Amino acid sequence: MIGRLKGILIHKQPPWLVVDVGGVGYELEAPMSTFYELPELGREVALFTHYAHKDDTVSLYGFLTEAERRMFRDVQKVSGIGARIALAILSGASVGEFALMVQAGDITALCRIPGIGKKTAERIVVELRDRAADLAGALPAAASGSVPSDPMAEAVVALQQLGYRPAEAQKMARAAAGEGDPAETIIRKALQSALR
Repeated sequence: MIGRLKGILIHKQPPWLVVDVGGVGYELEAPMSTFYELPELGREVALFTHYAHKDDTVSLYGFLTEAERRMFRDVQKVSGIGARIALAILSGASVGEFALMVQAGDITALCRIPGIGKKTAERIVVELRDRAADLAGALPAAASGSVPSDPMAEAVVALQQLGYRPAEAQKMARAAAGEGDPAETIIRKALQSALR
């Protein structure tokens, strides 16, 4: 079981990143909450990981904080939720924000996260309300991201991978983009606008 990786960040393009650990490149899928805080390429990074093995696929997921990984695992215990929706939740809300939505039973806010419908939101509230207080004690991560070569295109691709239709992703990215914003900032603003 792989629980944590520490190495050099050699590639990052949402939702994928590659960490070189002693000459071996580990490819991980990560939520946008982790991408927002990644260091520049060529810098050292330490990630908590979740290893998943299903039938004929093996996946490795990376998180900057233990709280993100715990939330990723807890959310998947809700019937009907898999890794893709769990990543979308972490990309659309911080651990603390998600915990507050669940504690408050805010079905409307949960439904704004791509991939979550009313019935799924209701199941999340029912099944995770007791654990939400533990999730709310999340620790913030540190580090700063770098400016990609084409932030608008990268943001649009990331939004599509989170479940938005191409035209919708482009519209969201355009509305959120500010002068000189890196992709991570555009994505964060677009997701925050979608949750309002």
